[in-house]
Amino acid sequence: MVYNIQSMKISGLLRWGLLSLLSLTITLVLLALRLPAALLLGPMIAAVLLASRGIPYQINKRVFLTAQGIVGLMIAGQLPTEALGGVVGNLPVFVLGTLFTIAASALLGKVLSAHALLPGSTAVWGTSPGAASVMTIMSESFGGDIRLVAFMQYLRVVCCALWASVLGRFIGGVGSRGGSILPDLFSSPMTVQIFILIVLIVAVTQYLGKALKIPGGALILPIIAGLVLKASGVSTMEIPLWFLLPSYIFLGWAIGSRFTKEVFHHAAKLFPYILGSILLLIGINSLFGLLIMKWAGVDLLTALLATSPGGADSVAIIAASTEVDVAFVMSMQITRFFLVLMLSPVLARKLSGKISEKKGQEAQ
Repeated sequence: MVYNIQSMKISGLLRWGLLSLLSLTITLVLLALRLPAALLLGPMIAAVLLASRGIPYQINKRVFLTAQGIVGLMIAGQLPTEALGGVVGNLPVFVLGTLFTIAASALLGKVLSAHALLPGSTAVWGTSPGAASVMTIMSESFGGDIRLVAFMQYLRVVCCALWASVLGRFIGGVGSRGGSILPDLFSSPMTVQIFILIVLIVAVTQYLGKALKIPGGALILPIIAGLVLKASGVSTMEIPLWFLLPSYIFLGWAIGSRFTKEVFHHAAKLFPYILGSILLLIGINSLFGLLIMKWAGVDLLTALLATSPGGADSVAIIAASTEVDVAFVMSMQITRFFLVLMLSPVLARKLSGKISEKKGQEAQ
């Protein structure tokens, strides 16, 4: 007898059990393939598969923000303090690389809207390279279709995470940090002092991020706090993998949960164009990464991860599991994050306004 899982009323416990089992299965397959960040990608892929089949679930917002905060502290622990001085010297590279990415994404958004594939504001916000959750929320205030923007933003995050993981596997080689993840899972202890410090930092930065309305504060503020504590010698901010595991899982689930059956149905006709624009953006950025490699004198994988137009949190997890210059990668990612926040509203107004004016003239 064959059962259609969509027609079944799945209880909450069974639903989460199914998600957990599928996540574990996919993660083990990805680990067997020795892909970096399998602990993030497995839950993410499982969540996309179930959400797209109409099995609803939602990650609590506070849990999602807490997971981002812990990943932010992990990033701070990975950044060598002695290398931070070199970040200032590479600032022109970061700014130019970011502006190139923003220009490429804006051009793709203009092409999509000019050919009447997407409304102008929706196209611009949907193709904005970074801060997926912030771009989705802000798009509604500028007349964008929030469902399409969310679909475009999180599909880009998933595609970039998969692409970056494949890069890490084949360019990083079998000697990458992700190559032997299972034996290292429970090898590192954690002191009570570190645990209390993590809880305090995450709680305080979440409060400050909300109170001060800092976009991406749940990720950015813990990075800053962790770097300050590390530079001052208070803590090395080395977080064991077993403690990071729940954060990876919840981040993967939170990203995947956006791909509901309704959103897929809403975007079905536009899916080839949306996916094509995302792949084109990844390709353009990868080509620019080759120039960054020559200009900044970094290795190929570092340059490609730095120019990846995906989410900073997922890129951070992949970078931490491969042998790359994490400081360079995250500095460029964070630079892009802030520049996108500043420039996207301006681009959305100008591009959507020009496209509307052009259509009005053609209609006369």
